[in-house]
Amino acid sequence: MMQSILSLIRSAALTVALLTLPLLPTTQAQASQDVTSRNKQIVTEAFDAWAAGGQSFFTDVLSPEVNWRIEGSGPSAGLFRGRETFLEQAVRPFVSRLSKPVTPVSKKIWADGDHVIINWEGVAVAGDGVPYSNSYAWIFHMRDGKAVEVTAFLDLAPYDDVLRRVPAKSN
Repeated sequence: MMQSILSLIRSAALTVALLTLPLLPTTQAQASQDVTSRNKQIVTEAFDAWAAGGQSFFTDVLSPEVNWRIEGSGPSAGLFRGRETFLEQAVRPFVSRLSKPVTPVSKKIWADGDHVIINWEGVAVAGDGVPYSNSYAWIFHMRDGKAVEVTAFLDLAPYDDVLRRVPAKSN
């Protein structure tokens, strides 16, 4: 009798486990999908605002403690630790040589959990009137709605050419 009760309890426990087991991955998958959707939306909205003339993309999307790496070789490649360091050493020197700022003209965005990849085309006009265009691929590692690590790929030749060719504007 005791053995049949234990067998019944084991059978019931096994049934409950088998019925609830598929729910666990679904719950985790849903949470991952929510993070993916949220991160993609944050980056998409920031790019849309930038394309519409907004000037706060980097402060909207980057964590103050971001590590931004520009891949490649040449004087502009390297690791920038912190948003302010990145802005001061990479963004402002370039922007100061433009008469019209870089504007995203097309973009494709993919997201998976905490990672967002943006492939985009940007155009601008250098201070000497020469058009600038470049293709970019940025990989963001997001945490709490902000990019904490970025790996940036772009053609550094035209970027560095603007830095060499055009004098920086005085503030």
